[in-house]
Amino acid sequence: MTKQMSAWLICGALLMSSSAAVVAQPMGQEHPDQGHQDQNHRSMSERGHSEGWYKKGGHMPTEYRGDSYAVNDWQSEHLREPPRGYHYVRSDNGDFILVAITTGVIASIIAGQH
Repeated sequence: MTKQMSAWLICGALLMSSSAAVVAQPMGQEHPDQGHQDQNHRSMSERGHSEGWYKKGGHMPTEYRGDSYAVNDWQSEHLREPPRGYHYVRSDNGDFILVAITTGVIASIIAGQH
């Protein structure tokens, strides 16, 4: 009987310690996926400079070429009309980037008023 009772106590202790290990996470440490998510949420200019494409001749990633970044009212921004096949993209730092719509090649970067 004592062997059986000892076995039950050991099993219970192991179960409780493994549950606590799964739930507990040291303070200040991120979940492994959180670091990757933070990289995805960097600003356009930070990401572009670190990856090396935020320059004339660079290739802007597809996610920045969509309608949410496009500048449709270029006249009110005092910009020239973009050539056919190009559009302006507004960067998070205020720059206007002239980008080829289909390829993503950056034709020019016009510094915004900071």
